[in-house]
Amino acid sequence: RVQQELPTRVNTSTSSPVLARDVLHTKMEELEEQLLSKLLSLEKERSSITSHSGQQQQDVEKELSVLQSRVAELEQGQYWHSPPDAYKVTIPVRTNYMYARMKKSLPELFAFTVCMWLKSKASSGLGTPFSYSAPGQANEIVLMEWGHNPMELLINDKVAQLPLNLKDGTWHHICIAWTTRDGVWWAYEDGEQRGSSENLAAWHPIKPHGVIILGQEQDTLGGRFDATQAFVGEIAQFNMWDHVLMPTEILGLANCTSHLQGNVIQWDDNLVEVLGGATKWSFEKCEQRMKA
Repeated sequence: RVQQELPTRVNTSTSSPVLARDVLHTKMEELEEQLLSKLLSLEKERSSITSHSGQQQQDVEKELSVLQSRVAELEQGQYWHSPPDAYKVTIPVRTNYMYARMKKSLPELFAFTVCMWLKSKASSGLGTPFSYSAPGQANEIVLMEWGHNPMELLINDKVAQLPLNLKDGTWHHICIAWTTRDGVWWAYEDGEQRGSSENLAAWHPIKPHGVIILGQEQDTLGGRFDATQAFVGEIAQFNMWDHVLMPTEILGLANCTSHLQGNVIQWDDNLVEVLGGATKWSFEKCEQRMKA
């Protein structure tokens, strides 16, 4: 702008070239003052923005710290002074990615008893409280519910209908025992035997080194879940033995007078991993059943 104005001013002036130089010098000083003023203004603005951003960052970090501390307190309070088995796994919605996985596998079994507390929230449809998939056999052991129909037990892809039903949406203690000898099975609900039969995968030993999943049915070893077969509800006290429990032992588990732990699979917080949004919450067996 100075260069554009200078010729006009010089041409209209009758003074010597010294005057032109003075005019130029004056204009340069004015421009320098303007630039300096603008730089100071920008510096103040930048300092203000930096300070404000720093304060915002500090505020955010402080809030995050408070939230993290609160979460830690809640988690600590949830399990404080509680035994390692005093929890439940909750699967709130039907998906193909919410489940719990046992960190232990099974040895070769010629008999077993599996017991658990179950609270189903699905009024109809198919659900899988647990499945055991072994190398070469995806359906080595599977427990399935069919809405208002009887539950089903699959062993080596062979099926037996169990006279058990979870349709009322309350807590029930379920135990299923089986032996390879003649394929005999027994089904218990709330401590009472509801049925038994034979010829379920007779003389078939349960394969070892598989994967136990709670809440999903496995189409391959440890995966390929189908949302239409997912369990919706809560599971607790999943234990497994390598023999058939006595009816009195099962009754003791159901009425909470016994604290018998499985000798091949135990319900221990450190042995159960929840994934995909499934959660763990504290669980008092008999109290929770009464509140349901």
